[in-house]
Amino acid sequence: MMETMYRICKIVELESGHLLSKHPGNCQFPHGHTRSVELVFAAETLDDHDMVMDFKAVREMLGDFIEQFDHALCMNTDDPHYDDFRKVYGSHIIPFDHSDPTSEVMAAAVFRHARQALDRSRLMSNSYPIRECVKLERVRVWETSSSWAEYSE
Repeated sequence: MMETMYRICKIVELESGHLLSKHPGNCQFPHGHTRSVELVFAAETLDDHDMVMDFKAVREMLGDFIEQFDHALCMNTDDPHYDDFRKVYGSHIIPFDHSDPTSEVMAAAVFRHARQALDRSRLMSNSYPIRECVKLERVRVWETSSSWAEYSE
């Protein structure tokens, strides 16, 4: 028997830079992307307002987490120039511990943060309550208009 599932997707767009210190080609140099980050939430039923959850709940839940990537440079903490970049650009350098900030790694980081934020939001009394049955299904990070990476558990 087929299971009924409702899904919503919230997309956040931002300008984000990175450098991939393990990459053998041009991606080892600082460069940027216009990224779209998609978060897909699912539930088998709709709430009293006929929604999986309110889109505003997603924004409240995530706070400034994804926004920190906008106009920032993501770097592997093992990169030999990481400390210099961090000293000069401060919080505009986003550390990725011992990993290159590929779209795959970024999708996993956003997924883990969003899942924890979802769990915390269920415990809080807020304007847009989130039901226990709502699950974060996947996070997709678009690096270009034709290339994306996705993470789910």
